[in-house]
Amino acid sequence: MAITDKEEGVWELDQVYNKINQGGIWSYDGDQQMWGWGRNDNGGLGLNNVVDYSSPTQIPGTNWEGASTGGNETLAIKTDGTMWSWGDNTYGQLGNNSQTDYSSPTQVGTDTNWSACTLNMQDHSSMAVRTDGTLWVWGNNDYGKLAQNQGPVGLGNQSSPIQIGSGTDWATGWNSLNLGNYTAYAIKTDGTLWSWGYNYAGSMGISPAPTSRSSPVQIGTETTWASTGLNYSHFAAIKTDGTLWVAGGGSYGALAQNNTTSYSSPRQVPGTTWRCVAGHDDGMLATKTDGTLWAWGRNANGQLGQNNTTNYSSPRQVPGSTWDRVTSVWDGALMLKTDGTIWAMGQNHYGQLGQNQSNPARGPVSSPVQIGTDTDWGGRTSQQNVAQAYLAFKTK
Repeated sequence: MAITDKEEGVWELDQVYNKINQGGIWSYDGDQQMWGWGRNDNGGLGLNNVVDYSSPTQIPGTNWEGASTGGNETLAIKTDGTMWSWGDNTYGQLGNNSQTDYSSPTQVGTDTNWSACTLNMQDHSSMAVRTDGTLWVWGNNDYGKLAQNQGPVGLGNQSSPIQIGSGTDWATGWNSLNLGNYTAYAIKTDGTLWSWGYNYAGSMGISPAPTSRSSPVQIGTETTWASTGLNYSHFAAIKTDGTLWVAGGGSYGALAQNNTTSYSSPRQVPGTTWRCVAGHDDGMLATKTDGTLWAWGRNANGQLGQNNTTNYSSPRQVPGSTWDRVTSVWDGALMLKTDGTIWAMGQNHYGQLGQNQSNPARGPVSSPVQIGTDTDWGGRTSQQNVAQAYLAFKTK
């Protein structure tokens, strides 16, 4: 495997974050495999069945670029720019102009210029950006989440991609767009951050807090947003200076403000040099550029990695110092280390801890456990949402 396209010399911090926002600091010339495990309702793992898996199982194909899964449904893009989907399709969230479920990857249209995608299992909506900077949405349209500026009656659900406005200035990186529970977020090429949909507990990051918006509205006036984080009822994003900002529901201390207060405008999380943030229903996990991993919020299933089930309203360090990326899901987390190993913690009802246990699955784990012994996990890009299944990548 060769590393290509890495600029020589000393990089400034904003250059590093720009590369991360594009899907990673390095590009690889190898084929990328995609592996899935955990919950598989409606064939959401793409393995041509509806069986749950308690260890990583390869999804057919070797040229996957990145994906977003909810366990019930998955949306993915290949290196040739085609987009694929499978799983639950009740609201047309698979984007194939139908409401038919599929348990194997099915191509969305015929276009070859898709750059990044995301979905949310909770409200069954999907979003993707093309290489030309246009932004597209489909699926459930409750609270105006499809951003078509429609009236109170709403546009209704959509089973094929429809464009948001006519703009071509949406950032095309995997970390530049995100779907929360009936709320959407996206970054533009000028570094501004936008949101729309349902403003539960101020999760749109806009004050005074509107009930909902059916077209994008800018969060603040800053032009230094670098990446958004996965979330449920709250907003999280990192700026180019390495600061982390949050808004929305503060239950269980989910906003790391040392309280349980909700906020409708962004509040800074203590510390700097944040690299990657991911949120579950009432909490978050985030890595720093020094390789440390931090967690806070709800901890009912030990998903904060503190060897207990205590809730925390301020960041708490997870043991270890070589953490690279983190994906947090419904009461659980999947973490990648710089040595190419992957680890998980939290809930395990569907075998999402990847420990190859027999059913019924073993209980939750409150400290990180390694999944297998492989050291070639990582790949180019990946993105997941609140769910009970995981995806991970290998580059060969």
